[in-house]
Amino acid sequence: MKVLKILGLILLALAAVVLVGGMLVSSKYHVERTVSVKAAPDKVYALVANPRMWKQWSVWNQRDPGMTIEYSGPESGVGAVWAWKSKSEGDGKMTFTAAEPGKRAAYDLFFPDFNSTSTGELRFVAQGEMTQVTWVMDGDMGKNPLMRWFALFMDGMIGKDFEGGLNNLKALAEKP
Repeated sequence: MKVLKILGLILLALAAVVLVGGMLVSSKYHVERTVSVKAAPDKVYALVANPRMWKQWSVWNQRDPGMTIEYSGPESGVGAVWAWKSKSEGDGKMTFTAAEPGKRAAYDLFFPDFNSTSTGELRFVAQGEMTQVTWVMDGDMGKNPLMRWFALFMDGMIGKDFEGGLNNLKALAEKP
């Protein structure tokens, strides 16, 4: 009986650490990756601002080629939307909120499974024959102390996908 009480106290202490610690952890996260592409900014922008082009370079689409995708709004730029359903990648919706050809494309990203919204942006800076492409995403995991723990690991989890996507984008944009 004494062992059960000790075990119960240990579990209670762990639960308290997880919940209280979760309240102390920042709910916000930031992910950023950059790649240099040997192509003009306008060429790279065209592959990003059109949601239909993401299938050619996004690692998420490549991991689940069978994901269901619906497009709405204009073909590219502000108001262009794509929503997906995927057993392995989850469900989501991306809406382009800003578009400056050859300079940047910004979007809102909604994940219904987590009831969270993130903002993202791909920036294009000409550097001679190269274009520096920077992909940034910021989000907030909200008030749930368990979800806040995820904020600590978002850079590592999403960063790898950004790197893979940027490398695919680079290869696609550098094709003659």
